[in-house]
Amino acid sequence: MGLQERERKMYRPLRRAGLEVIPDAVPDGTMPFVFGSRPEDVVGRFSHPYETPRLVERLNEDWYELAVSTGLLDHRREFLVMLPQVVGTHGATLPHMRSGRRAAPAAWTRVRLLDRWDIMGRGAGSAFLGIRAGHPGFGMLALDSSVYIGCSTGEMGVDVVAVGHPDRSENVLRELEWLAQWDSPYNNREVRERITVWLAGRTRRAVSPSGDSDDGDSRT
Repeated sequence: MGLQERERKMYRPLRRAGLEVIPDAVPDGTMPFVFGSRPEDVVGRFSHPYETPRLVERLNEDWYELAVSTGLLDHRREFLVMLPQVVGTHGATLPHMRSGRRAAPAAWTRVRLLDRWDIMGRGAGSAFLGIRAGHPGFGMLALDSSVYIGCSTGEMGVDVVAVGHPDRSENVLRELEWLAQWDSPYNNREVRERITVWLAGRTRRAVSPSGDSDDGDSRT
């Protein structure tokens, strides 16, 4: 998808939801996906059934409170959101709502939260952060990887969970290692390759004599 098409199909709808896209600015060394967290990794969560009065407003309020309290937003109110690399049908734009083993090609994109925003309404309705207003689904990561916030919709309502330091979680790392080794047509090849590259880089940084890491900001 070309830049103009991406601007028209993706960036504009996200801007209307209050997210300004900052292209090509994902910090170096950012983990490609977050799968396999367990209850012991959770540092915050909330749920609302669909019949909750003022559902979208309540979801927005609780998301912002969780984002601030867990450190998702940096001092510029910037963070990462998982977005598709291509835009096809409505369902194809929702990789975060599928099983990790069948995830469509997607990648982190850096965004800034604007003064006026509506993540759970306009954002969910954009097809990039959900199915429709009040039915969100997304994955978000702090720039320093200190917290991941995942949102999913079920039969009864909306669930949002914050995972602390997913790049250090034994559960998450174990899942990524398994996915990297699982050679199956059900395991997206690009997903597998990106996980393999990140795990190899993480190992190199861990054994580096200088102790240096590649957690710097690639933004220029």
